[in-house]
Formats: sequence, structure tokens, C-alpha cells
Amino acid sequence: MPVLNELAKKFKDADETLILELWEEGIYEERILAAKLIGKIAKKKPEAAISLLAKFSADIDNWALCDTLGMQSLKPIVKSHAQEIFQLSEKYITSKKMWQRRLALVLVEWHCREKEFKPAVKALLKKVEDDNEYYIKKAVVWINASLNKKR
Repeated sequence: MPVLNELAKKFKDADETLILELWEEGIYEERILAAKLIGKIAKKKPEAAISLLAKFSADIDNWALCDTLGMQSLKPIVKSHAQEIFQLSEKYITSKKMWQRRLALVLVEWHCREKEFKPAVKALLKKVEDDNEYYIKKAVVWINASLNKKR
């Protein structure tokens, strides 16, 4: 991971073409790097960042990739594009794909810190509270803990 973090810093001016090429290689490390690079373009190109995350969400196949996309890719725009992020979460929370359901929760973790967003986060949690998938159960516990954390 330290090497990938260094590469993300080195290629901070990457464009969507490089990010897509990395993702399409299908190799774990390249996909992690692609997810990190989305975060590097998000402030300048928020629509492109959201679009890339949406495109990639269907291909998630492990928790590390899911959580990197959810926690790092849109981090620079969590406040300025909260509405779009919640729209994605609403879309993915009922997905048949388990990793998209987890992504729906991970995307809104940053919003657990803001009182105004807590009702929306709780509404998302309600939709998966009875989900039997291990990684969804873990995400529910994590998001609930974040909601209850004193800040």
C-alpha cells in the first residue's frame, strides 16, 4: 500500500484515460491505484470522478477495493457533492451485488460526522439491517459506530 500511495502522489495529475486503463487491466493493485487517482481528480472534475466511481462499482470484488473507492475516491467532494453521493448510495443500497450495497454505506461514512445527514444515513442502514452478507453486517456495525461517535 505505501508504494501505491506514492504512485498516487506521483500521478496526481492523471486523467480519466489513465484511470480507466488502470481499472480495465483488472489487476488488484492497478484498480486500487485507479480508485486513489479518482480522488486526485475529484476536486477539479467532480462529475468525472462520480461517473468513474459509478462505472467501477459494478466490478468491485473485494472489501479493500470497495472501501478504497468509497472512502478515498470522492473524499475531496463529500461536502460539495453530498446530494450526488447520496443518490448513488440510494441506487446501490438495493443492488443485487453485495459489494455495491456495501459501497452504498461506505460512501456515506464521511457524512456520519454531520448532524444534518444522520437521518439519511440511518434510512440507508434501515434498508440493509437484515442483510445476511458478512461484509454488509460489518459495514452496518461500522456506520452505526460512526453515527454514535462523539465528535
